[in-house]
Amino acid sequence: MNAIEVRNLVKRFGTKTVVDHVTMNVAEGEIVGFLGPNGSGKTTTIRIMCGLLTPDEGEGQVLGYDLLTESLKIKREVGYMTQKFSFYEDLTIAENLEFVARLYRLRPVEEYVGRTLEDLGMTSRRNQLAGTLSGGWKQRLALAACIMHEPRLLLLDEPTAGVDPKARREFWDEIHRLAQGGLTVLVSTHYMDEAERCHRISYISYGKMLATGTVDEVVKNAGLTTFVVEGPRLDQVAEALEGRPGVEQVAPFGTTLHVVGSDQKLLDAALEDVRKRERTTVRPGETSLEDVFIQFMAGSKDNMA
Repeated sequence: MNAIEVRNLVKRFGTKTVVDHVTMNVAEGEIVGFLGPNGSGKTTTIRIMCGLLTPDEGEGQVLGYDLLTESLKIKREVGYMTQKFSFYEDLTIAENLEFVARLYRLRPVEEYVGRTLEDLGMTSRRNQLAGTLSGGWKQRLALAACIMHEPRLLLLDEPTAGVDPKARREFWDEIHRLAQGGLTVLVSTHYMDEAERCHRISYISYGKMLATGTVDEVVKNAGLTTFVVEGPRLDQVAEALEGRPGVEQVAPFGTTLHVVGSDQKLLDAALEDVRKRERTTVRPGETSLEDVFIQFMAGSKDNMA
C-alpha cells in the first residue's frame, strides 16, 4: 500500500505555477529523497501533502485520506519538520515537548514527553534551554516534536541544513530506525550523500517532476558519460574544454578533473588532444548523482523568471 499517492498536483501563486502537474507515489515504510534546486517547488509540494495547502488542480490520497476533503485527518497523522527551528528558545527541551503534547491532546503528557526524550537520547538534557542548543541538538528536538504523537508519515524539509557531519549521520541512523518500525519518510535535501541513503529519490525542477527511482536507476537513465582527467595544470585543461562540442560539465575534484557529457562520441573527440598532453591521463569515471543533479538544473527553465 502507498502512504502517498498523488496525481497531477498543481499550485499557483498569482500568475506563477510553482507546482506543475506533479505525480508521486511513496510506499509505506519507504524513505524517499526529494531533490531539486532552491525554488523548485519542494516545500510547496510537501505542504500540499500534509494538508497545509490546497492544490489548485490534481487529486490523491495521503495515508488513505483524500487530499482535498480530509486534510484535517491527514494533519493528525503526519509529522512535519520545517527548515527553520521554531521552538520557544526560553523554554527547556521538556517544556517545549510538553507544549507540543498538549497541542496534540496527548495524555498523560509526562509519559509521552519522558518516552520521547528517552527514545532520542535527550533525557539528560531535558532541563536545558532550547535557545542554548547546538544545531545538532536543535535538530533532534525538532524530530522529537514531530514523532511524539506517533505519526504514520514524516515529512522533512531540508532537516540537516547547517548541521555537522556527525549529527547528520546520527539523524539519518534515527530515520532508518523509524522506517524499520513502519514509518514512511519523505525528505527534501541538497546533500547528495543523504539522497544516497534513501530507498528512492524524486527530482523536481521548477515545478516539474523530472525523474524518480533508485539512485542507480536515476543515474543510469540520465545517460551521462564521465571521464576523469589527471595531470599537471588542470586549470588550463578545464579552460580549453569549456564550450567544446560534447562537453557539458567540467568540474575539479581534488587533484582530478571530471568531464561529463550526454554524447559519448562527441565527448571522446573533445578529449582527444587532452590525451596527448604530457603526463596527462584520461580514464572512464563513474557518473555521480551530483553530475545528474547539475545536468537536470542546466536543462530546466526557471518558472519564476
